[in-house]
Amino acid sequence: MPGRSSFPGRSHRLGDEKVIDLSCDLGFLRLRNPVIAASGTFGYGLEMAPFLDLNCLGAYIVKGLYLQPRTGNPPPRLVETASGLINSIGLQGIGLEPFIETILPKLRKYSAPLIINVCGESDEEYGAIVERLEKEQGIAAYELNISCPNVKRNGLCPALSPEATYTVVKLAREKSRRPIITKLSPNVTDIVSIALAAQEAGSDAISLINTILAMAVDVETRSPLLANLFGGLSGPAIKPIALRMVFQVARVVKIPVIGCGGIMTGQDALEFLLVGARAVEVGTANLIDPQACPRIIKEIEQYCLNRGIKKIEDIVGSIILEGI
Repeated sequence: MPGRSSFPGRSHRLGDEKVIDLSCDLGFLRLRNPVIAASGTFGYGLEMAPFLDLNCLGAYIVKGLYLQPRTGNPPPRLVETASGLINSIGLQGIGLEPFIETILPKLRKYSAPLIINVCGESDEEYGAIVERLEKEQGIAAYELNISCPNVKRNGLCPALSPEATYTVVKLAREKSRRPIITKLSPNVTDIVSIALAAQEAGSDAISLINTILAMAVDVETRSPLLANLFGGLSGPAIKPIALRMVFQVARVVKIPVIGCGGIMTGQDALEFLLVGARAVEVGTANLIDPQACPRIIKEIEQYCLNRGIKKIEDIVGSIILEGI
């Protein structure tokens, strides 16, 4: 079993007597608050450091890492839609060794837990990246990105199948002493079976959802707006789907669930906590407002203050279903 990382919980004192505990326990890691900056919209963390205090976050997840540098998909790669964004970035990145040499040492000065988003063209690449990172200090956990909709292996990403999910998570588990979070895809008919496969393979937590496969068309040119044809839809448009899937999975698995998908405000984050998520990831909101994560933390805090809630963990899974 991976060792548990402890991080001092933060009690927020407002006024003379009001103390609110925003810390949340993932079992393997205790966060000072439930807000995690998601991979893909937060760079490698350093890009956002001029705009916010990274240490205020529950945790942050860096851009996905492959063994080798990756140029990503050709442009155009972004299309705005009603209440959302379609991206086809293709997991562009600097590669594992440049990250270890130039980025990781600078991230070690921050106290917020660092989570590495791990990618792979094969099961073996996931395992190789985890194995290499095991030699490095300052990493709290890995998030296995097995669900990006615009990067596929042999036409499929592992998260579309319980069997493929089990195989890649099992391999990473064998290579890692650190906790593993498995990020799942919404582009399936039975999200619960895939979550259970990840749990059985040894995942310490589940994060969901990743983006939804989508496309956009230019009616003037009658051509796709994305060079890669398809991309991943994120933003407020997908929140109802994400909530439903988090609710379904959290009721069944025994490991923590981290909710993500369209979280723009504290109220959005609270909805995910109510349906059973123990923490949340904030993604697309960071592209619009670099202060999104600190603002969401404050809005959660204010909600608790207004209702006399002393511990944020008290509301996790507290949705009322009487009569349903």
